[in-house]
Amino acid sequence: MNQLLLKFDLKQNYQHEDFYVSKSNFYAFNLINKWPKWEKNILNIYGEKYSGKTHLSNIFIKKFKGKKIIANQFNNETLKEFKVFENLVLDDFDENIDELLMYSLFNIADQDNKYIIINSFIPINEINFKIKDLTSRAKNCLFAKIDKPDDELMFAILLKNFSDRQITLEKKLIEFIIKRIDRSYGKIYEFIYKIDEISLKKKKSIDFKIIKEALKG
Repeated sequence: MNQLLLKFDLKQNYQHEDFYVSKSNFYAFNLINKWPKWEKNILNIYGEKYSGKTHLSNIFIKKFKGKKIIANQFNNETLKEFKVFENLVLDDFDENIDELLMYSLFNIADQDNKYIIINSFIPINEINFKIKDLTSRAKNCLFAKIDKPDDELMFAILLKNFSDRQITLEKKLIEFIIKRIDRSYGKIYEFIYKIDEISLKKKKSIDFKIIKEALKG
């Protein structure tokens, strides 16, 4: 029996390269699109893994231009390049950063009116930097938290990923999954991989039985 992919009206909430906007991420999405009308020059977007921080940054760079770099690759050359670019994105930021370079980076942003987006799992004002002035500067940023996915966003993520894998599901099956899966971006993607694997192995379309098996896994 062929499963039916219902034509849910989700397109209206998809913005820029399949980024789905919901209550969980609206504040961060809205902020990056308000650039350069920010109250401060440094924006810290934080949230759990797979929550869309990198995706948002890519949208920002494509729309407004700039340089994006993984934080642990940040060095003196990056600092020099920042003087050429108006915007810089530091992705996967954590406490393992060259603090002197970061302090210099913050100074350049202030002095030359440049902009920085820092993506991290926790807000950077909760990181215990050794340089006290850097700790102080880290508190003087814009902060945008991407919350755990709400039902609407979970539905959109599941539907989009199943569709990308050419898997079609009835609405009631997706709603069944949402009620039972952990409200975590990482767990959602683990589940999608798991259920796809089970379905392919058994050469069967996804039904309640396969869903329950994947949820147990």
